[in-house]
Formats: sequence, structure tokens, C-alpha cells
Amino acid sequence: MVIGPTEFLDYEHERVRAFVGKAIGDATTPKDCAVRLFYAVRDGLDYEVSGQDLSREGLRASSIVARGQGFCVHKSILYAAAVRSVGIPSRLVVSEVRNHLASPALKALVGGDTFVHWLTAIRLDGRWLHVTPVFNKVLCRLYRMEPLEFDGESDARLHPFTDGERMEFLTEHGRFDDVDYDRLMGLMRTRHPGMFANGTVVPDSGSLAAQATSV
Repeated sequence: MVIGPTEFLDYEHERVRAFVGKAIGDATTPKDCAVRLFYAVRDGLDYEVSGQDLSREGLRASSIVARGQGFCVHKSILYAAAVRSVGIPSRLVVSEVRNHLASPALKALVGGDTFVHWLTAIRLDGRWLHVTPVFNKVLCRLYRMEPLEFDGESDARLHPFTDGERMEFLTEHGRFDDVDYDRLMGLMRTRHPGMFANGTVVPDSGSLAAQATSV
């Protein structure tokens, strides 16, 4: 299952195939494909929380490509699907983290500075690597933090220190071959009820780019 298409990692969809084909270009090795896809997801999709779709349909990789934005949930799903499409095994990793760079508006939305955080585990050269293609370069610049880089050989999990601090990983809730929708959305509803005040579309609290000056 770590290699095949699933309900959410629907990489056989034409939109996902087109995204992958454009991203990998002339890359031929799994490592080069994984790296190019990392940057395509990191910088090709805007990182945004407000207004994002957390429905079953909204969390399919094909829907995420069409929307062109999302937060860790969406971007990690798309990356997991994209690497599988070129034969790289992947899993979704669901954790909780403390994020010291969140804006006041984002903290109000999620209920504090502790977040359910999704990333991707991929298998390259016989090893599982933790990869976080989430915070795009432009947003990192606005929040005065260095973007997370990936070389295809080491984990890309923790951002460099910013003002002497960094994101802190607290708890891991599991690794998943596909989105366990009821379980994982139940976890997010419990931890972040404000995100589900309007159902499965996150309420609009303003763009993260506009909120950067408040951090």
C-alpha cells in the first residue's frame, strides 16, 4: 500500500500526473525526482490555512493540485501521492508540534501554539526519510525564517533556528498509508475545534502573508 494509489493519494488522476510531469522534467533517478517534487510542492502551492477544504474530496491530491494552496495536511498528502507516482514508497506522518512563529490570528484559530502537524515519510536508498514540503520560500521570508531544504539524502524535518528557537515536535500520532479520514479529522476537531466552526472549510481569519507583520 505504500506504493499504490489510494482514495486520497490519487496519483493516477490527470491533474496529479500533469503536476508530477512538469515538476520532475528530465530527472531520472528516484532521488532527483524526490527533490524536484519537494520544491514543486513547497513553492508551487501557497501555504494557507484560512478557507482550506478539509472534506474527503478536498483532501484528495487531485483536488489539492486544482486548488493550488493548502497547509501541512494538504501539502503532505500531495507530496506523498507525487512521489508514489514515480515509484517511491511514502507514508503520512501525523504529529503535534509547538510553533513559536504563529501569528496571533492563527493561534486564535487553532486554539494556541500547539498544532496537529502532517509531514511525509519517503523511502530512498533503503532508508525512510522525514520530509516537510510545507512552508514555501516567500512565506518563510515574510516570517523571517530560513526555508527548509531537502537534498534527497537527509531528513528535511526541522527548520533552522529563528531567533534562537525552532518548531518543537511533541507527539507522534502515527504513520499512515492513506488518510484515515475519520480518525485524523476527529483528532484535528478535538485539538482545533475552531477550524471546524463552519463545517469542513476552515473559517477565514485572513491570509498568513498579511499576518506576518504581527509576529
